[in-house]
Amino acid sequence: MRHNLLIIILLCAVFTVEAQTQEPFRIRIQKTDQPLRLDGALDEDVWGNAQVVSDFYQNFPFDTARASLQTEVRLLFDEHHIYVGAKIYQPRADYIVASLKRDFSSGPTDEFAVNIDPFSDKINGFHFAVSPYNVQREGIIDNGSNINTDWDNRWFCKVSNHDDYWTVEMAIPFKTLRYKTSETAPNWRIGFSRNSVKQNERSAWTQVPRQFNPNNLAFTGLMEWATPPPKPGLNVSLIPYLTGGTSRDFEFKLPSEQRLGIGGDVKIAVTPSLNLDLTFNPDFSQVEVDRQITNLSRFELFFPERRQFFLENEDLFSRFGFPNSRPFFSRRIGIGRGNITRTTTDGQTITVERSVDVPIIAGARLSGKLDNNWRVGLLNMQTARMNDINLNPANYTVGVLQRKVFDRSYVGAVFANKENFIPSSGGGYDIDKNAYSRVAGLEYNLFSKDNRWEAELFYHRSFSPGNPADPNSAALFLGHFTRNWRLFFPTQYIGSGFRSDAGFVPRTGFFSTSPGLTRSFFPKNQKRVVSYGGELNSQFIFNTHGGFQGTDRSFSAQGFVEFAGQSALTAGWNSDYTYLFFAFDPTNSGGAQLPAGTDYVYNSLQAAFNSDLRRNFYYDISLQHGQYFNGDITQVSGAFNYRWQPYGILALRYNYNDIRLPAPYNSARFWLVGPRAELAFSRSLFFSLFLQYNTQINNVNVNSRLQWRFRPVSDLFIVYTDNYFSENFFAMPTPKNRTLLLKWTYWLNL
Repeated sequence: MRHNLLIIILLCAVFTVEAQTQEPFRIRIQKTDQPLRLDGALDEDVWGNAQVVSDFYQNFPFDTARASLQTEVRLLFDEHHIYVGAKIYQPRADYIVASLKRDFSSGPTDEFAVNIDPFSDKINGFHFAVSPYNVQREGIIDNGSNINTDWDNRWFCKVSNHDDYWTVEMAIPFKTLRYKTSETAPNWRIGFSRNSVKQNERSAWTQVPRQFNPNNLAFTGLMEWATPPPKPGLNVSLIPYLTGGTSRDFEFKLPSEQRLGIGGDVKIAVTPSLNLDLTFNPDFSQVEVDRQITNLSRFELFFPERRQFFLENEDLFSRFGFPNSRPFFSRRIGIGRGNITRTTTDGQTITVERSVDVPIIAGARLSGKLDNNWRVGLLNMQTARMNDINLNPANYTVGVLQRKVFDRSYVGAVFANKENFIPSSGGGYDIDKNAYSRVAGLEYNLFSKDNRWEAELFYHRSFSPGNPADPNSAALFLGHFTRNWRLFFPTQYIGSGFRSDAGFVPRTGFFSTSPGLTRSFFPKNQKRVVSYGGELNSQFIFNTHGGFQGTDRSFSAQGFVEFAGQSALTAGWNSDYTYLFFAFDPTNSGGAQLPAGTDYVYNSLQAAFNSDLRRNFYYDISLQHGQYFNGDITQVSGAFNYRWQPYGILALRYNYNDIRLPAPYNSARFWLVGPRAELAFSRSLFFSLFLQYNTQINNVNVNSRLQWRFRPVSDLFIVYTDNYFSENFFAMPTPKNRTLLLKWTYWLNL
């Protein structure tokens, strides 16, 4: 650990001390007292007096030339909004958009984007994007480049289309942003980027190396205020909801149940940069269902958080640790799994294991910036008893503090606590002193000024009943990213006694290291081939339960070729070694298990191709075949997509696994097929239909959602969910359960 700390200190000294150089990219934002009519025309006189920035640079396929399609941007502000005016040069006939649906995906859609960093830390910010059809997307940025578009907030935009260009006017309320007010005019950071699908070009106002996304906050310019931004004043939002619906459980042969609910959220800006979120009896029924994954591993799978309450400043709470060792994971709150036993109408008793929604009584979350250097996060939530799975109430508390150091790095401390309750003799509940789970930890994250170096170092310790031995978790990550090279070296240790009931820790008692590198080449003539290269990845895992023995080892080598239109071909070889410390069925189908104490070496070949995104029909396919434990496996996966411009996407994702093991072990064939329709009848009326046919868990899920956004961030949802047994589904579908729900939400600013 001492050597790891020394490496981090040296990296800090070499790569993160800010150079005293003149900022080459600046834009001045002028205040206007003239009313602006938001129509996308940019014809008010005040726009003519605003500073214009242009001469965008290519980010892809080259990063050393000016963009072939240029952009002009202006900024203004008044007491209530920041205004962004842009002229985007692009022939109307070349427009490519995925959908009219809000929060469109990045990649297969033309867009103009604005990234705002009010605290100039180059790590956290706000993202606003628009397509030529005036479809909006907003998100919050963390770790400099990660954009979470599940975040929802109010802002306004209009587009005007012309034969050779389109113009856009954005109005971003100061109340939507989080910033610090000052008597002097502070400098914010801002970036502008473009995606032009048909021209196969990504571009940005500043020079962004092609190994990074053009929305990366490390490459923003200065936004200089002519006068200080206003104090937003009272900033309180009420978001009540009403739900009503009906459900039927066919598996238990139960009568229909009616559902009626009321609750809501409150957002209070304690300061312009610090927000208090309150929730009462929250309901997340409108949240899209998870995309299922065929599980052939020995451990729990991770699914991302999509619920709106947890999303603002999500990185403060959820990014501590590594992906397989998070001290806090918000999906532990309000989602449970257990055995449900019911008596059917014909007198039979049935027990089924299933996931259930655990009622949340209330919650509070304080998060944001204290000043330019300090961030804070506090969360407390209380769940109710869940009789169906005999689950007692629980309380979750998380505290986080971060301090910026150097130009783009920070240190942080985290404390996560879960308290369980048991019924008391006098009624009510008492704290269960034998069932708590706590984690405390420190962490350092390094991002160099040019974003080429990245590092993470953390130490966490858990506290749980019985004081188990070795309750420690620690890791070091080093990464170096240049145009031609991508090198990374993560090393991790999780003690056998480490426990985090409020987090995500699927595996304990191991030490792992996973070095890897990628080498890319760029031909001078890129008309057909944009880049090519090779990649090496490895992982070595050692078990620490009672010794130090290798339990998993993997190595892969592959080559790749990237063509124009962002199509790509990859092919490679994999070699794996597994030592089983406990019995395991490699098919996860409930068959005979391979015995503990045995080890296996297995090799396979793989190839993948994804087609040109510029075409209305595009697809990807991945093939793998080879050995698997003591048998063989063939895997085929991918997707077919059809862009019905501009109304939406029709897609079909598929995953097929054919596992052949010798007797007496199970052989199995698993299909996971997911047809999906994402349609937008207008910019305020959206419909999605998602079906998942999963033979591994014997389930067919149908989820459809109609959303009417009748005013900004206010919606009416109609959600229909149906589950069937996949067995004999096409011959004689047998339902499990069915739900029809209506939900109304309203965003009211005080």
